[in-house]
Parts: sequence; structure tokens; C-alpha cells
Amino acid sequence: MRGNLAAKAVMKYLAGLILVGFLLFVPAGTIFYWNGWLFIGLLFIPMFFLGLVLLWKAPDLLEKRLNTKEKENDQKQVVGLSALMFLAGFILAALDYRFQWTQLPGWIVLIASVVLLFSYGMYAEVMRENAYLSRTVEIQENQKVIDTGLYGIVRHPMYSSTILLFLSIPLVLGSGLAFLLFLCYPALIIKRIKNEEELLEAGLTGYREYKQKVKYRLIPFVW
Repeated sequence: MRGNLAAKAVMKYLAGLILVGFLLFVPAGTIFYWNGWLFIGLLFIPMFFLGLVLLWKAPDLLEKRLNTKEKENDQKQVVGLSALMFLAGFILAALDYRFQWTQLPGWIVLIASVVLLFSYGMYAEVMRENAYLSRTVEIQENQKVIDTGLYGIVRHPMYSSTILLFLSIPLVLGSGLAFLLFLCYPALIIKRIKNEEELLEAGLTGYREYKQKVKYRLIPFVW
């Protein structure tokens, strides 16, 4: 089982790496798009080691994270729009580099790189805290409410980390235009959360009480 899971993870990893490389370097018209290489390194090197840890320590969680097939129609719409945003965002960032429309200064790229790594560390911590963390919106067998760690601060820390992660991506890529496009992502996440919480309230014991205990969804003292 672990061998099949490793093969599946490697295939998805390589497919993602090839796709991102294609979307960045072909529109850029060069392999010397250094922001593209920086982004690939910042994203895929930690992803590789996180995958190894999950394969060794939590293969069931890795299996869940590899499953991306949504069952809820609202969630399918959110996933589809997010995929379009990423495709368009990467291509736009590469074209921005090629034609020098809105190239960002190096200090912004540096700060965004730090934010990306921080958000990825936050994402890993959320996975450590929550063994039920599927890529799809669903209620799993014997699932319990997690209310400790980051889940004691906001109800959806995974989405908080992905907002930081995804908004830092176009800045690492050096594109102000792509950043404007990626600003759509928080709106998509809000739509996803509203539908997810309806499902959790209806089917997960203790979730209503958890909502009373932890007031904020994404950002403390904001929302």
C-alpha cells in the first residue's frame, strides 16, 4: 500500500512540477526567468520533504491530500474557478516578465518569499494538528472537531495559510498584474467556507459549539 501511495504521490508531484514549469517558462520565452525558478524552489523543495514526512508518519493523511475530487456542486465550482485563476495567473506573470509591464522591486520579492515559506510552515502545522484534513469538503468516519493549536485561534487555519501562500506567489514571480488577478482567491475561499460550514454544522457533532468557542473563521478579530 505504501509503495502504491508513494508512486501516486511522485506522479502528482512531477506532473505539478512540469505543468508549473510549462506555464511559466513558455510564456516568458526563456528559461532564464529567475523569479520562476525562485518560486519553483520555494514551493516544490518543501513540498518534497513534507511529502516524505507524510508518507512515513501519516500515509492516511497523504492519501486524503491526494484526493481532489469534490462531491459538492458548490465546491466543484470553487475548485474550477481556482484552477482557472492559477492557470491565468502563472501565464500572466510570465508574460509580465517577458514584456516588462509591472516588474516589482527585489525587496518585495524577498518579503513575499519569506511570507510564502511562513505560510507553507503554517500549512504543515495545520496538517500535523488535523488528521482529518482532506482536500475535499466531506465529513469522514469517526471525525471529531479539532479545537486546539491554530484551530483554537481561527476555525479554518488551512485556508488562512493558503491565502497567505497564494497571494505571495505572484509577488515572488515579480508581477503586479498577476497579484491583482490572485486577489480573487480570498473571495473564492469565503464561498468555500460558507458551504463547508453548512455541511459541518449539519453532520459533525460538536461543530456548532466549536463555532461559539472560536468566533473567527480566517483572520482573528476580523472575520
